[in-house]
Amino acid sequence: MPHTDQRDENQHPDQQPGARVHREVVSFVRRSARMNPSQQKAWERWSPTRVVPVETRETSTSVAPQPVPDWDAIFGRHAPIVVEIGSGQGDSLVPMAKARPEVNVVAFEVFEPSVASTLSKLAREDVDNVRIVIADGAQGLDLLFEPGQVVELWTFFADPWHKARHHKRRLVNDDLAATVVRQLAPGGHWHLATDWADYADWMREVLDQAPGLRNVHAGSGGWAPRWDARPLTKYERRGIEAGRDIHDLTYVVDGGDT
Repeated sequence: MPHTDQRDENQHPDQQPGARVHREVVSFVRRSARMNPSQQKAWERWSPTRVVPVETRETSTSVAPQPVPDWDAIFGRHAPIVVEIGSGQGDSLVPMAKARPEVNVVAFEVFEPSVASTLSKLAREDVDNVRIVIADGAQGLDLLFEPGQVVELWTFFADPWHKARHHKRRLVNDDLAATVVRQLAPGGHWHLATDWADYADWMREVLDQAPGLRNVHAGSGGWAPRWDARPLTKYERRGIEAGRDIHDLTYVVDGGDT
């Protein structure tokens, strides 16, 4: 099991030891920020231009209320904004962004070694339409964009948090659904995928009844066909080899074309 860096999870670097910190319920466990030499090299080379710093609250992955970043200036152009929450090592992010050069992709990921691996892949594939924010993606979607500014959202293979007492940590919940409805443009799509049946049913239960969201495939059983734009990653392949079915879902924000 990966090492958990309790200091980074619970204490802001500027906070004095022993100071009380409010612990937020988040959908991830903060792990060690140790990088291997290759990751460190990629981080030093590319993070200054491709990682976007944001103001945080008590913990280093929280997002503080702040002026919305000038994304056009950050990307050096005006283009539709796509967001991915939980981009991992970029196995889906990089090829999907490369296939969509007409959009600007903002990816949220909390593990710095994974971000460093993503930076390396972006450089190797000559992909320059991605910027990464090292922060809680649900908070980032809420605070770092204007309402209706995002045209598409990706959340693939989020931690299922199997135990009932941990369900409150699941990424997909009523609060995120309300944020998506507010922050995505009318007609904007939310693409989701999981390899855990209980989490798939949870997402359906939450999102099918969420005001302002519509299941694109409600008339054909509710489950979306596998999205061709999403590449088959090592993680997904392991789930298939373990006998788990992959469940895709697509929701659209009311008020626009599907």
